[in-house]
Amino acid sequence: MDVSSFRKPKIGEEQSAAYNSTMSITALDLNWTGRSHAIAAALLDFNGHRALVDPGPDSTVETLRQQLHGRGLSVADLEAILVTHIHLDHAGATGSLVRENPRLAVYVHNLGARHMADPSKLLVSAGRLCGDDLPRLFGHPIPVPQENLRILQGGETISLGDRKIGVVYTPGHASHHVSYFDDSDGVAFVGDTAGIRIENGPYIMPATPPPDIDLTLWEGSFAAILARKPARFFLTHFGYAENPAEHIAEFRERLYRWTEIAGETVGNATSESGAVQSFVATATADIAQYLPADGVEQYAATAGLDLSFLGLARYLRKKAEAAS
Repeated sequence: MDVSSFRKPKIGEEQSAAYNSTMSITALDLNWTGRSHAIAAALLDFNGHRALVDPGPDSTVETLRQQLHGRGLSVADLEAILVTHIHLDHAGATGSLVRENPRLAVYVHNLGARHMADPSKLLVSAGRLCGDDLPRLFGHPIPVPQENLRILQGGETISLGDRKIGVVYTPGHASHHVSYFDDSDGVAFVGDTAGIRIENGPYIMPATPPPDIDLTLWEGSFAAILARKPARFFLTHFGYAENPAEHIAEFRERLYRWTEIAGETVGNATSESGAVQSFVATATADIAQYLPADGVEQYAATAGLDLSFLGLARYLRKKAEAAS
């Protein structure tokens, strides 16, 4: 199937209840916190062999079920879940889906697998960042049984029917991040490695939450992704992005610029709260150069600009400590 046969839906467009069986990859809008175009799970359907890439947070499981049902499918029809990384907005639903369908194979990088089997530390860490909003935002993630986990290092090939999905280790956003490549359709599922860009829009935003941000590793991931020569990206936040080389060049420039802003903010602020507020204001103004007010709010809410500051500040602090 030629990638040009994919039709990029417009924002707000109603999805057909009838599943188009000629499409092998479909974006499922999970309507996170009631907001469309924030988190997309990718439904892969290759001649009746079905999988999800990044099923989303546990708080949107019911929406995911509805999206599948609208295409004549259920969780029981899935064979596998491919996790780019274990952050709750990408993978938090996995345990609930496995409980519903114990046959599911769950592909995850080695460094994240233990937290899928026992998410307690992940939830404690997320709780420190989200506070009382954690259940509303991400639900109640549950463990994935060890026997369902398929451990990745990078370099593997996953078979889904007659399709082969390549796995590449792509840290930088997270130490346990992998990307998946469907070379037949030319699509790379890059999680958060290529940032946030809603429906191939005019702005590409970094997502840099703590604790694993590392720009040196990220550089290697950019090179590894481009070496596969994908025709387009599938972004969890949100949908397809065209012209991967141009996309990464623009994203890389903004990632380093935001890192500079974070460093300047830390140096000038008198308190952490003041630094957060200053960074958020500067980043918001940056987004507003490209998008109208509702677009600014959409991007900011999808990533959490305060979390992006905390991740960059932690990275800069660790880099300074290592240098000294």
